[in-house]
Amino acid sequence: MSSLQKLRVITRELVTPPDFDLTDHFPENPSAFVRNGQGIVGFGEAARFETSGPNRITDLAGIWREQVSASDIKDPIQVPGTGLVGLGSATFAPSSSFNSVLIVPRVVLGTRDGKSWVTHITPEDEDESTADFYNEVLTYRQNPKLSFVEGVMTSAGFMDQAAKAIAKIRSGKLKKIVLARDIMAQLPEGFDLRSGLKSLSHKYPSCWVYCVVGNFGASPELLVRVSSGQVSARVLAGTTSRGLTEESDAELSGALALSAKNLQEHHFAVESMVDALRPFCVSVDADEKPFSLALPDLWHLASDVYGKLKNSISVLDLAAFLHPTAAVAGTKRADAQKLIAELEPFDRGGYAGPVGWIGSDGDGEWAIALRGGYIEQNVLTAFAGCGLVADSEPEAELAETELKFAPVRGALS
Repeated sequence: MSSLQKLRVITRELVTPPDFDLTDHFPENPSAFVRNGQGIVGFGEAARFETSGPNRITDLAGIWREQVSASDIKDPIQVPGTGLVGLGSATFAPSSSFNSVLIVPRVVLGTRDGKSWVTHITPEDEDESTADFYNEVLTYRQNPKLSFVEGVMTSAGFMDQAAKAIAKIRSGKLKKIVLARDIMAQLPEGFDLRSGLKSLSHKYPSCWVYCVVGNFGASPELLVRVSSGQVSARVLAGTTSRGLTEESDAELSGALALSAKNLQEHHFAVESMVDALRPFCVSVDADEKPFSLALPDLWHLASDVYGKLKNSISVLDLAAFLHPTAAVAGTKRADAQKLIAELEPFDRGGYAGPVGWIGSDGDGEWAIALRGGYIEQNVLTAFAGCGLVADSEPEAELAETELKFAPVRGALS
């Protein structure tokens, strides 16, 4: 882990061609947060901060404030993602054996609202990089098809544990729990994650495609965004497959919108987010009814939540308070977390934890790390989970996890 140091930060506007594609510029081992072709990509590391334990996210927020104070920032553009930024990934559980991490890249390439820029972040005793690699369209290596196998939580094991969880819900112990399972693949020598990230970005443009220290994916769910005193989030809960024809697709979407089981699951998640944001906001509003969000592989029930902040608070401080949401843990939160630890035979690591970026003003965007996995020692472990309520059935929940593995399988196998 790096210690705090003085950093020189200079952002310069770039003139890019009309067909500029940020996903053509991922470096080896990138840090990235991209949606709809806009976002930021980090090259190298000027600093890295790691934390663990119950206060891991709050600690990162405090470290970030100190690093901002120790930095000389020149940012004439002043749009989200310019100036000093950190990209981070926090673990789902405070007891995780993985660390939560915040990376300050040496170079950041970004694009938003028709503007493109490059930011150089340099320790005061070093010379600024003169490389112009961001002007090059990079060629990524093609990967062989990956072969996934069941992980620590097998399909049969998942259904057994789901049955136990549903029994506890029906007995009144809690209202909802999100249970996950894992699959794994051995990576070949020379595996290039950039090919997968580009595939995810193009196939799931409305999702937040992320990559931080091996934790990657394409999340449809925004944990929290803070911008100029406004806060917003996108809550997802309730899922069904896409149809093979327009008619069957419309029928499935309509059935999801009327499903008592899915509407109950969604209500718990939205109510939890609104209640969590209320102490920080002058007012908090949510969509009156959930809307059906179409992704290539499935339909989600989704609601947007938004509010006006009472006081200045960083996006990381809010993420620390909001995580874990009912959408990835359950209701009541503490009871669901305890049961997850009992039923899941693995460490989620960064799966279902906050992942995103923060700027020097405390604004930023943090998604929930879903539809992805992590890479460690040439092994890829992918996760998928689903929300269990009283009306859930283990076989149907297992089928839902298979739907949610589709983005990783499609991009990397």
